Amino acid sequence: METRDLLKQAKEATKVLNSLDNTKKNEALLAMAEQLILNTEDILKANEIDIKNVEGKMGNVMIDRLKLSKERIEGMANGLRDVAKLPDPTYKAIKEIERDNGLKITKMSVPMGVVAVIYESRPNVTSDVASLCLKSGNVAVLRSGKEAINSATAIVKAMHEGLKKVNLPTSLINLVSDTSRESANEIMKAVGLVDLLIPRGGKGLIKSCVENALVPTIETGTGICHIYVDESADFDKALNIIENAKTSRPSVCNAEEVLLVNENVYKEFLPLLKKRLVETREKNKVELRLDKLSKTVIDGVEASETDFDTEFLDYILAVKVVKDVHEAIDHINEHSTGHSEAIITENENNATLFTNLIDSAAVYVNASTRFSDGGEFGLGCEIGISTQKLHARGPMGLEELTTYKYIIKGEGQVR
Repeated sequence: METRDLLKQAKEATKVLNSLDNTKKNEALLAMAEQLILNTEDILKANEIDIKNVEGKMGNVMIDRLKLSKERIEGMANGLRDVAKLPDPTYKAIKEIERDNGLKITKMSVPMGVVAVIYESRPNVTSDVASLCLKSGNVAVLRSGKEAINSATAIVKAMHEGLKKVNLPTSLINLVSDTSRESANEIMKAVGLVDLLIPRGGKGLIKSCVENALVPTIETGTGICHIYVDESADFDKALNIIENAKTSRPSVCNAEEVLLVNENVYKEFLPLLKKRLVETREKNKVELRLDKLSKTVIDGVEASETDFDTEFLDYILAVKVVKDVHEAIDHINEHSTGHSEAIITENENNATLFTNLIDSAAVYVNASTRFSDGGEFGLGCEIGISTQKLHARGPMGLEELTTYKYIIKGEGQVR
């Protein structure tokens, strides 16, 4: 189906979805989850084709983002089940006002309509988006990158089979088969057909959508995430958090890219850091990109001017020594992409200063930035992590996929 025809189909399907109650939507989500499990072998075969197509073109870290396993598919199914357990965010009274003239005004949460997501090489995004859209009363338009199109097609086929089992049309979840740049541009300019566009992927994709889209667009994802080790930090706590934030899954947007260390502790702390991230790791040793002061204490690659403005998405960490919490805050606010930042400290005043002055969507005290995730925040899963301030910020779940309208009831009042 041509992209514009698919968008028209999606718009028409909003009428069906808006008529469903919470029970029916949950029934659909559970059927879709079951079908993902039943179709595991087909999904894995499709994923193998995608993996073979990118071998030699992608690094191992990025291939890990693309690769599926039985465990990951089960995780996708559990994500759908988790969303089914959440309250329905639609058609709820956000606020009720009764005026002196007798007018009763209700601010009511309602679905956006058609939500389009353009994404790259993470097949699990397919089911995450579909589940959140369905639960929040939005018809999903999925436009996968060519790297993951076979996986996405198999996942959508399974979810369509789930919809059929509960007698719902497959047009509630739509996959764009055309992975060309033209199809992406068509979605970006589909005024009147797409109510919200969310890009999920690299800096280039996000920049293209933000700069070229004519439909409402949310800027997401790019994460130059910082951790600052304060002079009062517990070193064991800091090392555990940094190792998790940098190495547990470096290809994701909530992974740490920059480490700032207070000048009063860097001589003691940095050798411990190198031992943890480099010397004692048998594989996937972290390449440390060091500023001048750091390099006087430990060996590593000398940091370039661009290293503190780079989302590495790899086993690379830029390290800089700062004078105090104030310099750390200034550096982060200048170089951050507004995603997730953390302070490791035992000083409550510094923690409060950091959380108040850091201008990012998620700010942590003594915890890993890897928690910036819809599932970890209790949202079931996420449709993206917004790094802007309107209308949503941080991990976007069901509530962020609704807007509102006013319902006004009167008895003949005129103004």
